[in-house]
Amino acid sequence: MDPVSTAFYAQHFKIAFLEKKGTEFQDWVARLGSHALGADFEIVRPYGKQGDWKCDGRQLSTGTIFQCYGPETPTNQKTIAKVNVDFAGAQIKWPDFMQRWVFVHNIPGGQPPAVVSHLDILRAENPGISFELWSESELFDWHVMLDDSRALLMYGAVPNQQIASGIELADLQPVIDVLQRRDPDPAEPLPAPPSAKKLEKNELSVEAADLLRLGRRKVRLVETYFEKAGPVEIGEKIAEAFRDHYAKLKAMQLDADQMFSYLQKFAGVSGEPKRQAVAMAVMAYFFDSCDIFEDPETEVTGS
Repeated sequence: MDPVSTAFYAQHFKIAFLEKKGTEFQDWVARLGSHALGADFEIVRPYGKQGDWKCDGRQLSTGTIFQCYGPETPTNQKTIAKVNVDFAGAQIKWPDFMQRWVFVHNIPGGQPPAVVSHLDILRAENPGISFELWSESELFDWHVMLDDSRALLMYGAVPNQQIASGIELADLQPVIDVLQRRDPDPAEPLPAPPSAKKLEKNELSVEAADLLRLGRRKVRLVETYFEKAGPVEIGEKIAEAFRDHYAKLKAMQLDADQMFSYLQKFAGVSGEPKRQAVAMAVMAYFFDSCDIFEDPETEVTGS
């Protein structure tokens, strides 16, 4: 797979993981499992009053029942109740099949101690069944199993090296037009190459670094656009919007890659492939020129 495409697909995975909630999340996980595991994974859809028999998908070779949970507002009480109802229902409906029960969630940072401890209780009460909590890293293992055709089905088209290299000045206009209208919204719900020191300081992933390097190839084009676009206020207004959005994300105590994924969406890294590449160039420009992500400490040299 083209390395640029690989990096874009990885970020689309992370954006989907963070943003999908409720039935959208369980449908997305089931599709990912089906694309990654092929015939070994069966998607189970709700059917009338029968529902889905407390199973969003199952892996045949391991006797695994997958149950997904992407809540809008998680609490210990809600999560434990969900675990109890879904596991008890799966025991009734899949008694001869279920050897392993996997609870898949997308709560950033993992589950709280009360939920983890409750899983220990279920393990002790059901020694014949393996219990697992899955989140981003386990699902990403499925993601990396996708070949080009499966990734295309899962995420849609993304840029490659050739598309990214072909960006011209006129291609920036639609992305800039959208960004300059993005006034900070306090009610908005959230969850050379770029400086190696800045990447290290913020502990960004290899995929995020690759995308910033890609965007960096067209940073001078972005500079030229702002020089020719007229009022300098346009660039500063967009910079302020980025800084405001980054501050909100940081206040949520997300990790660096989660913030990077949300900022990509804010920058407009979606739609047809060329637009994704253009938006990444704009994001790379503001990565260097304004306060998104932490700058490394300035080295002090002796006199």
